[in-house]
Amino acid sequence: MANWTDCLNFGISIAKQASEVVLSAFQQHKEVKLKSSPADLVTETDQRVEKILISAIRNRYPQHRFIGEESVAAGERLELTDSPTWIIDPIDGTVNFVHRFPFVAISIAFTFNKQIQFGIVYSCVEDKLFYAQRGGGAFLNGEPLYVSGQQDISRCVVVTEIGAERDDVALSTTTSNICRLLKLPVHGVRALGTAAVDMCQVATGGADAYYHIGMHCWDIAASAIIVQEAGGVVMDTDGSEFDMMSRRVIAASSATVADRIAQVIQAFPCCRDDEDNCRCGATGVN
Repeated sequence: MANWTDCLNFGISIAKQASEVVLSAFQQHKEVKLKSSPADLVTETDQRVEKILISAIRNRYPQHRFIGEESVAAGERLELTDSPTWIIDPIDGTVNFVHRFPFVAISIAFTFNKQIQFGIVYSCVEDKLFYAQRGGGAFLNGEPLYVSGQQDISRCVVVTEIGAERDDVALSTTTSNICRLLKLPVHGVRALGTAAVDMCQVATGGADAYYHIGMHCWDIAASAIIVQEAGGVVMDTDGSEFDMMSRRVIAASSATVADRIAQVIQAFPCCRDDEDNCRCGATGVN
């Protein structure tokens, strides 16, 4: 079995370097462009950071493949193969970034044989580095992470997002899901504006569950393994096995909580990330 620790350490180092670009631009006026909707934004910094990351990785590992949010938005085909592959979201939380709302993350996942081997989420403004390697545990700034282990849904804080899908079906489904959870009841529902950081809250034990429909593989691949290595459960919203291309996820402190959420929420239709005819662009949590 391959040991990808050197790749993990390299990923951490370039994430820290790229964060300096993000932080430098954070307080400045941004040149904002719309992608699919007024809620789906891209800035020059998104594109610049992705180029920095991919260029650095390609120089170090020329045989590796890439899936990058901005590359896909520009028309590059999204294809996950068995080859070593880096899945990159240069700025998860672009709307936050534009508005100086301080939850902005660089998210980097690495797969081999289509299985996530490690994940890195660097919350730049907070200076919080989440990372995990398969079989090696999860960490925040070097300290071990553990989920809360909560089993009782009525004692849970649940994190989710509205996302960039804003058609009538998506909005009505999203808001009704929140209502269903609040009526269970749960302690509360929260949203930080970045799926990667949202999911990492489950790994810290600060939140007990996260769910979302309509995000993309680059939003959640890194944080999925961080939650799993912290002792949590990650699955599809219908209760089946987690598939990062399905654009549906539940991450929870326990299988009991994850199953209960899966029983309550509904998913609106959205094409898979790996569908050739998908016209969803790069929408998701932005």
